[in-house]
Amino acid sequence: MSSASIMGPCQLVREHAQAAFRFLTAEELEELCPLLQLRRWPADAVLMREGESGEFMGFLLDGKLAVRKETSFDGKHILLAILEPGTMVGEISVVAREHRNASVAAMEESTLLVLSSDDFELLVTRNPVLGVKFLSHIVKVVSLRLRKADDRLARLL
Repeated sequence: MSSASIMGPCQLVREHAQAAFRFLTAEELEELCPLLQLRRWPADAVLMREGESGEFMGFLLDGKLAVRKETSFDGKHILLAILEPGTMVGEISVVAREHRNASVAAMEESTLLVLSSDDFELLVTRNPVLGVKFLSHIVKVVSLRLRKADDRLARLL
């Protein structure tokens, strides 16, 4: 995360959060907003590296991200997805407190709202109803991604 600039005021969060947080009410967003940081990464910067600990998750506001999985061939990877604004990234590592399953790099300058692992736990502890709503949204997103992966795999076989 060192290559990104940090900004923080809730006003910036409110201005940029429409697509990323459609599942939240205005009141819920107000509760979440102090826990978020607005961060920018330049093109080609690596936001998340496969195998590293999942210290944060993000909500892409603008730019494009490439999700890549390393292969057994040195220096080679498979492109798993290209993420566009409104997309969540890094959520599995944060929720499961596990190492990153893939790497994520900015294809162009990208801006994300970032929620740290510790702040995610704080959110769930402080407001369990909002925490369940947040987790439910994560499950829906992960389920949709799994279904798409299943469909791609079925077409290959």
